[in-house]
Amino acid sequence: MTKKKVKFSLVFRDMWQSAGKYVPRVDQLVKVAPAIVKMGCFARVETNGGGFEQVNLLFGENPNKAVREWTKPFHEAGIQTHMLDRGLNGLRMSPVPADVRKLFYKVKKAQGTDIARTFCGLNDTRNLIPSIGYAHDGGMISQCSMCITFSPLHTVEYYTQLAFTLIEAGADEICLKDMAGIARPVSLGLIVANIKEKYPNIPIEYHGHAGPGFSMATILEVCKAGCDYVDVAMEPLSWGTGHADVLAIQPMLKDAGFDVPEINMEAYMEVRSLIQGMMDDFLGYYIPARNRQMNSLLIAPGLPGGMMGSLMTDLETNLESINKYKAKNGQPLMTQDQLLIKLFNEVAYVWPKMGYPCLVTPFSQYVKNMALMNVMQMEKGKERWSMIADDIWDMMLGKSGKLPGELAPELVELAKAQGRQFHDEDPQSNFPDALDEFRKEMKENNWDLGKDDEELFELAMHPQQYRAYKSGKAKADFLEDLEKRKAEKANAGGVALPQTLNVEVNGQVYKVTLGANASATPAAQQATATPASTGEGKELQSPLEGKFYLVKSSGDAAVKVGDTVKKGQTVCYIEAMKTFNAIAAEWDGVVTEICYKSGDSVSEDDVIMKIKA
Repeated sequence: MTKKKVKFSLVFRDMWQSAGKYVPRVDQLVKVAPAIVKMGCFARVETNGGGFEQVNLLFGENPNKAVREWTKPFHEAGIQTHMLDRGLNGLRMSPVPADVRKLFYKVKKAQGTDIARTFCGLNDTRNLIPSIGYAHDGGMISQCSMCITFSPLHTVEYYTQLAFTLIEAGADEICLKDMAGIARPVSLGLIVANIKEKYPNIPIEYHGHAGPGFSMATILEVCKAGCDYVDVAMEPLSWGTGHADVLAIQPMLKDAGFDVPEINMEAYMEVRSLIQGMMDDFLGYYIPARNRQMNSLLIAPGLPGGMMGSLMTDLETNLESINKYKAKNGQPLMTQDQLLIKLFNEVAYVWPKMGYPCLVTPFSQYVKNMALMNVMQMEKGKERWSMIADDIWDMMLGKSGKLPGELAPELVELAKAQGRQFHDEDPQSNFPDALDEFRKEMKENNWDLGKDDEELFELAMHPQQYRAYKSGKAKADFLEDLEKRKAEKANAGGVALPQTLNVEVNGQVYKVTLGANASATPAAQQATATPASTGEGKELQSPLEGKFYLVKSSGDAAVKVGDTVKKGQTVCYIEAMKTFNAIAAEWDGVVTEICYKSGDSVSEDDVIMKIKA
């Protein structure tokens, strides 16, 4: 009897995304690619998508150059490349106009990406099905993902029918995206078996995070049911909030009777050493030690591995904000463990009330941000739900798609009290085409549209980040932050870089990590100088730390000095935790001073504007 083949896909992008805040530079990617090829066991490699694009912009590197150079070695070796696509949200946290989505696939195919792995955290087929057509028009393979979670609504029947709908709409492949690793193994096996029974020739890929502890059992179950591809990771970025290691998966499946590829161990150790070198260079400063550990506490909140990377880094700032308040008010300070447990409990509380969206980007961030904002507000003596970002409202009101469950009555009442409208139309209709406006901006700035319009695409997909990249501000901010982290670690008396030793394999020496702590844990943030204030009137303070913007998108009208504003009117935004938080005037009056420029960093309680009543 012929053995069932199972192929491996290295989720190299997600390995970094699940561990920390950043990904390697293009020079590092190009160096590691040939060694990954030499391992000889990968049919696919995840090269870009999702946070990859924004991360490159954040540290001042062009993601288009990175994608083209990074995918090239794999194409030459006959290895398929795939990327993550957030459906209606493209590569970002907020919805994308249809013309930008269409350009997205053409650009990425031209840059060397073969497969678009499209997902929607609401599993709304109105957001997924257009991407099937866009991918095909762009010459890409359309792999539709079902976001897997565990709730009373997300049953085996629910996912089976969703898969059938997507396949009948033209999806070439199906991915079971178990982004938090909390789906139960037997149930996932049943879903795969149901799909294969009706559509035996449709390739199925399993993507599951290791954190909660189910992943190895799940991989075995889905492969027994007919799964064709399994996403894998490798040391020193396997396990923890990432993915199971190929070194464990391969012998497990071989013992179970599957036909799996052999692994070139010399090449494995070479890749491992190169990854460690990237961590030692700078990436280790953005990899919290907790993310290298598995934690079954994650089963209850169901937070995805891909989000835990940035969450633990950002949590340091949130903790500092809470403790500033507590210190001013003579209250005992909170530890990071205490904040983490409060956050996990609050996520479990708010998730059903927010309609059970699958906890995957961007909706995982929305639910986590809402939970964290609730915790922060309640710790400061304020009410739960007292600060809700526009993007979170859009999700709860149906603007991004239909929620799987019902919104809690108190949130429905709050929406009505604020005059907010509920939506049931096609989500895409809320976001009109915008490429002409971005073309105009590029022309006015004498910016090149780029090969295959790739620079136009970057501006349209990530306007704020792209402008900061073009101005040089992004690189300056990143380098400043990195130096601060290095200094803080040194001042704390800690070891700045992960401890390593040399291991010899077949005469070749490789660098190997000792211990789990491959990160720098910053101490208190350095004080940020507040601009001197000159205007008259009452001070409008920032309620949280982040970046200050007058508008959320380029077409919006910005408030100016001399404008009359009303209480409750949005006057600016603070971008924090990947979300634009609307800041409203707290009284009627005239704006006499705007204290920051768009893109400037602000701390909590900084005076951002003066309004004379």
